[in-house]
Amino acid sequence: MAVAIGAAAFAIVFRAGLSFVYRSLLGGRDVLDAFRGLPRLARVVLPAAGGLFVGLVARAGAKGGGVGDVMEAVVLGRTNLHLGRTSYKALGSWLAIASGGSIGREGPLIQFGGSWGSTVARVVRLPDAQTRALIAAGTAAGFAAAYNTPFAAVLFVLEIVTGVVVLEAIVPVMVATVIATALTRLFVGGGPIYGERAFTMASSTELFLHALLGVAAALVAQGFMRGLSLGERLFEHVRQPFRAALGGLVVGVLAIGLPEITGNGYEPLNMLLDGRFAMSVVVVLIFAKALATTASVASGSPGGVFTPSLFLGGAVGALFGHAVNVVFHLPGSEGSFALVGMAAVSAATTHAPMMAAVLVFEISGDYAIALPLVLATSIATIISRRLRPDSLYTAELRRKGVGWTLTYQGRSYQ
Repeated sequence: MAVAIGAAAFAIVFRAGLSFVYRSLLGGRDVLDAFRGLPRLARVVLPAAGGLFVGLVARAGAKGGGVGDVMEAVVLGRTNLHLGRTSYKALGSWLAIASGGSIGREGPLIQFGGSWGSTVARVVRLPDAQTRALIAAGTAAGFAAAYNTPFAAVLFVLEIVTGVVVLEAIVPVMVATVIATALTRLFVGGGPIYGERAFTMASSTELFLHALLGVAAALVAQGFMRGLSLGERLFEHVRQPFRAALGGLVVGVLAIGLPEITGNGYEPLNMLLDGRFAMSVVVVLIFAKALATTASVASGSPGGVFTPSLFLGGAVGALFGHAVNVVFHLPGSEGSFALVGMAAVSAATTHAPMMAAVLVFEISGDYAIALPLVLATSIATIISRRLRPDSLYTAELRRKGVGWTLTYQGRSYQ
């Protein structure tokens, strides 16, 4: 319980701090509204200045790590998660997000939850197995607090962090998820963070179209992941703090004409699901958001890429749905395909089809979406794994020299 309460409290404070900056200092309801109200020069200067501060934080020692560290700590038990270092990294994430960086807030919430679980275990001197379970519980609590999706939070730990069903971890993970979700809903609000969405499917023959969407999502996800890898290789030649400042500058230049690329993509994704973008704008946003996220992450700004990948998936799904509507005259298909696209791209990047499907199912709250979700996420994951065995998270571990391979028996390590 202490782990869940701590993770939820941190998430609430983190989000409240961002809301204060946007509303009280920048005069907007959220990051998109704030940047739309800024002069063009300020749209460039703010992310660059924020990136400079993030670079200073990273140079002082708050760099590296991420979900990969949590995976090592839970499964291998050989990575110590320090709350102080994680909190310092969370400060860097907060600065990047507050200044418009194109990263998700789920990263610091997940990492803090895991580190808090590790700290509680050390204080009460729990044995290794129970320590790993508390780290897993804190990780799930952080995910639940970020997305308000308790079932997806449990699957995030089981599918991504552990890779297998670990009985010792299931109960604490589920309890922590319930507590964190309840506390977050109490202070932030209940219901899906993207609002309840109605899914429509005229006939079962549309399942074939959702299968094709899964193929498209896998290709987009591969392009996004390879772009992140390329960006890291390009930015590694620039020293901090100028590296993060350069990344922020790239975001700022893009934000002159497209303020929608700032932040984690939550606000424009809602607009996308409501059908408020012209398809020509959606095409531009796909490339601009991918570039902005690559610049933010590769330059050293600590944060998540999960929510930006949801936006990319939603945009690809909306484009696919528009094409389907033009060819087959299926009204209302854009929003429905956008929902499935969100799940398919996130499944392809994380190699976690069940988690991605359940996440969007919880967002929509509509049982009719179940079959398209399962089909599209499965196909996207299969193709993505064929094209590149590593997910976003296992690639992070492989760069650290840790081999991480999925087998029928669970995970194998090197």
